[in-house]
Amino acid sequence: MAKDYSLLCEDAQCAETAGHVNPKWFRADVDPAEIRKLMQKDDRIAARDTLLWLGLMVLFAGLGIALWPSLWSLPFWFAYGTLYGSGGDSRWHEMGHRTAFKTPWMNEAVYQFACFLMMRSPVVWRSSHVRHHTDTVIVGRDPEIIAMRPPDLRNLALNFFGILYTWEMAKRMVLHASGRLDPEEETYVRHDDSKRVAQVARVWIGIYAATLLSAVLMQSILPLLLVGLPRFYGAWHHVMTGVLQHLGLAENVTDHRLNTRTVYMNRLNRFLYLNMNYHLEHHMFTMVPYYNLPKLHALLRADLPEPDPSIIASYSRLWPVLRKQLTHQDAVIIPELPSGATPYGSEVELLRPHAV
Repeated sequence: MAKDYSLLCEDAQCAETAGHVNPKWFRADVDPAEIRKLMQKDDRIAARDTLLWLGLMVLFAGLGIALWPSLWSLPFWFAYGTLYGSGGDSRWHEMGHRTAFKTPWMNEAVYQFACFLMMRSPVVWRSSHVRHHTDTVIVGRDPEIIAMRPPDLRNLALNFFGILYTWEMAKRMVLHASGRLDPEEETYVRHDDSKRVAQVARVWIGIYAATLLSAVLMQSILPLLLVGLPRFYGAWHHVMTGVLQHLGLAENVTDHRLNTRTVYMNRLNRFLYLNMNYHLEHHMFTMVPYYNLPKLHALLRADLPEPDPSIIASYSRLWPVLRKQLTHQDAVIIPELPSGATPYGSEVELLRPHAV
């Protein structure tokens, strides 16, 4: 039987009873002065990476338009879509934490733009992500669990093309424009913020309606290739990398080393993903900017599991767990700690009979 991951299910009350609501998370024992140093924000680095991202989007869109309708335009639309539908996801995430730019309005401007690209309400998703970090992979509490048991491989495959997820976000946008929130959203979004949620959704619907009208009047798909459709065909990278954050690891624990993984990736992937491959480090010290995560990784390494060496290696290790979870929901990876690391707490003993 599939587990109920709804925030309105019985597990929500069970999580509170078990002390899993906003628990005290394990943190590596490091010099606080070193962490404070890594928390320093730099407008120059964030501006450089943001302008490069936006500049490449403009370049590839321009080349796609110039070569349209030739098949030679397709690689440029693919590149544009990946920057839009996947690069937009990582910018949404980092700007939502307000850690990229030192200047607050710069974070907010890029955040609002990235939210539009990803069709994520800026108010709702900021609240959602706060809950994700306070109650990471706590069943009945974390609204951003995609690593469900048993795994729905069909839905995961469809979301590589943004099909189910984008459709759900479109329905939420219409719901928000009507002045309502989803019942689960009501558990973590302040009632006072509902008016702002509705205002943003109405503006967005106006933009999408204007885009669709332009496509009809021009009798061309080009406007939709620029706005809207990249949320589908460009989603593949953020799904490929995002799935690896928590899938196959433990639920309902209070040590991020048990429920979050770090994966080494090449420079192109790290640019698209804004270094979120250092995901365990990010969860342990959330306010460290993305460009300082490699340094944070080096600082914490003696207390953390060895990262997976590549995306392919990570999926190779994950696949046997997913196969077992299809019939046995409690199959789980327990990452091995290096010699001398602070050991896991007693909760790991409950996981060991199900380790793969």
